[in-house]
Amino acid sequence: MINTMISIAIDAMGGDFGPDPIVNGVIDALKTKEFHAVLVGDIQKIKPLIPDNYKKFITFVESTEVFSMGESATNVLKRKDSSIFKAIELVKNGECKAVVSAGHSGATMSLATLRIGRLKSVARPAIATLMPTSIGKKTLVLDVGANVDCKAEHLFQFAVMGEAYSKQIMKIQNPKVGLLSNGEEDCKGNEVTKDAFLMMSKLDSFVGNVEGHQIFDGSVDVIICDGFVGNILLKTSEGVANAIKKIIKENVKKSPFALLGAVLMKGIFKNLKTQIDYDEYGGAPLLGVKECVIISHGKSSPKAVKNAIFQALKFAGSDINKTIEDELSHFAR
Repeated sequence: MINTMISIAIDAMGGDFGPDPIVNGVIDALKTKEFHAVLVGDIQKIKPLIPDNYKKFITFVESTEVFSMGESATNVLKRKDSSIFKAIELVKNGECKAVVSAGHSGATMSLATLRIGRLKSVARPAIATLMPTSIGKKTLVLDVGANVDCKAEHLFQFAVMGEAYSKQIMKIQNPKVGLLSNGEEDCKGNEVTKDAFLMMSKLDSFVGNVEGHQIFDGSVDVIICDGFVGNILLKTSEGVANAIKKIIKENVKKSPFALLGAVLMKGIFKNLKTQIDYDEYGGAPLLGVKECVIISHGKSSPKAVKNAIFQALKFAGSDINKTIEDELSHFAR
């Protein structure tokens, strides 16, 4: 049975809270969809967490080390017994079609790029993430942390990869791709984004410069920026979402009328939480490497891990990497 399923390598030890939420997320995913989970980590800690009726879907790979969040990403190549190194190797060797890790994101990126390798014509892989919008759809933003310094051609490649992801994974037939800038006018931006604008104009999907508020209004499907801006954007958005939740809670406590309103609007608040909740997306794909790599938050809950696995299964079953290579090859002529 296992031989006919997609195999996903899962770093069971990398998250902030140990193997429990990761293994629970794997089990929750298996309740919905059958796949072959390869759990990498301390088998003595992992195995007791698996209910007997799910063990037929799981293989264990022993790892004696955990690469901690406080270590430098450059050291991970020396840590061949770490759970993330062994999980990446399973994909490199063709034993698994994807890897999911809630561990050190820099280490995961480094290993994926150096051990699995980049797609043909891709200079820099990029981390893509989904952002909520006011109309319920999602906006794909990349890069959000892999590359703090970018050239115009890197941003162009991100646009090609983002367009491919939106078509193959998000199932948007004619996605709109925008370049994040300090104004919508063609003349706005710094030297890098101005050069990138000219290059992206070759894409039929490119709609020009977009401003920060358009990330959340659903007017475009894919937004391109360098990893420095993208990472600040991502963390600022998370901070604003948490602040709004706290402000609402504090104001509800102060007024009985507000409390009544909150009760009446319970469904709306629940819907809002769903839209801004990281757990709903699970993880961020690293686009531009030869196989599927999903980078999850260190504080991932079982729900986040489950959704990261679903992302990995969808990615592994798609033609996205071929689409990216074909598109970049077309523009290289």
